[in-house]
Amino acid sequence: MIKTKEMIRVDQLNKYFGDLHVLKDIDFNVDESEVVVLIGASGSGKSTMLRCLNFLEMKNSGEVIIRGEDIDPRKDNLNEVRQKVGMVFQHFNLFPHKTVLENVIEAPIQVKKIPKAKAIEDGKELLSKVGLEDKANDYPSRLSGGQKQRVAIARALAMKPEIMLFDEPTSALDPELVGEVLQTMKDLAREGMTMVVVTHEMGFAREVADRVVYMHDGRIVEAGQPNEIFDYPKEKRTQAFLSSIL
Repeated sequence: MIKTKEMIRVDQLNKYFGDLHVLKDIDFNVDESEVVVLIGASGSGKSTMLRCLNFLEMKNSGEVIIRGEDIDPRKDNLNEVRQKVGMVFQHFNLFPHKTVLENVIEAPIQVKKIPKAKAIEDGKELLSKVGLEDKANDYPSRLSGGQKQRVAIARALAMKPEIMLFDEPTSALDPELVGEVLQTMKDLAREGMTMVVVTHEMGFAREVADRVVYMHDGRIVEAGQPNEIFDYPKEKRTQAFLSSIL
């Protein structure tokens, strides 16, 4: 059996906001090309965990190991780490004064120093990948929410990350626009992108996830394959959560 490469490992991760203990002794790992979906009620720690994986939040204790390297925020260049770990947020955060294509090529040119012509070529390819090649010269104000989120995904992919983190990427969208973003994410999963997704879209979790992780009150309560979690949850808290939403 081929041993898959471990892309993310978290050991005994703890995070506090003041006196509030938000993440409690989290142990978690993600293998190469694996899609792991985090589910749980709001406030269970899912988004905080994702932000700790990208060092937008700093852990209080424990280890965050990315691609075999134990990242130390005091010593390691976090901007270099973040180039390998792309993130897509709830809100799109596009530059309103730049066109769609300019939004996508900004970071490769500024951060990676990629020649503009090459960045434009790559950017157009990525917009084609997310189905928005015809919007390259439009400004974000002319796009729907679903289109803006797909631009945000293309922008994250422009840095050629090895891991993609999605923090409730569809929760700010009107229901009829959710499908187009989820389709883009499904395509990425099929291509073998390593992904960690926080979402309330249980259909997506069931269809696309290799593993589903249920979090409650800052802890991982249960993890397993989608059919195990959705059809045969072992823990009472998992059962109660799923019965409240399904």
